[in-house]
Amino acid sequence: MQSVVTARIGMVNYINTAPIYESWKKREHPDGWRMIEAPPSTLNRMLAAGELDLGFVSSHEYCARPTLYRILADLSISANGSVGSVFLFSRVDPGTLNGCPVLLSGQSQTSVYLVKIILEEFYGVKPLYTSGDVGSEIIDEATALLAIGDQALRLVGDERFPYQLDLGAVWRHYTGLPFVFAVFAVREDFCRRAPETLAFIHRELIRCACIGRENLEAICQVAAPRIPMDPDECYVYLRAIGYDLGEEKQLALKRFYRYLIERGEGAAEALPVKIVKSE
Repeated sequence: MQSVVTARIGMVNYINTAPIYESWKKREHPDGWRMIEAPPSTLNRMLAAGELDLGFVSSHEYCARPTLYRILADLSISANGSVGSVFLFSRVDPGTLNGCPVLLSGQSQTSVYLVKIILEEFYGVKPLYTSGDVGSEIIDEATALLAIGDQALRLVGDERFPYQLDLGAVWRHYTGLPFVFAVFAVREDFCRRAPETLAFIHRELIRCACIGRENLEAICQVAAPRIPMDPDECYVYLRAIGYDLGEEKQLALKRFYRYLIERGEGAAEALPVKIVKSE
């Protein structure tokens, strides 16, 4: 194995990354590659602070600080419609949430900004937003709440919330595009300091995504008990998750960034998106 420099790599600790991460765990890597698991919000903070060199982060993180990063080609956490794990759960029709309290999970910047775009731009309402952990007591009191990842999977079908908006499906309905929830971003300084190591890691991540797709049933047997959920349900869920970043998804990413920039929630320098191509 070729000589490489130390690399601190961030990996989202939800089961939606299982096809990549479970495959990664079974392969040999240089001792200098350190994988750090955390929710998207933690990885966002660590990458921005230089505590990570690259990692899966909220799509919004790139738009917030585009001069710090580039995005690795052919890698994402995305959906062509329903994503199954990013929901607005509401006790009332979302179109009537104007002035109502909506709790926003603090675990993902992208989902927070996406639900605001959906409610304000698509549904034409302006709720009163609060943020915090989606715990059991809060769930009992909330009129509506944003839940993502494993927490959302546990709430799907909960009868306390008759309205359950899959944000990926809503975005697709209004824009005709997929949605990119997370990108694999790399710090500009790491790009300059270790281009060969970056290319090596990039190839390995893409390889793991392919291996994960080919062995999805076995991966579901490992990942499903974490929720817990039936392995067959896990298979259906993970089959709907995309890990690529093709032309249509890049277009969708740019559409999201235009919304953010127009709303004053992103930096204009995010466009055009800087992509590091895979070799």
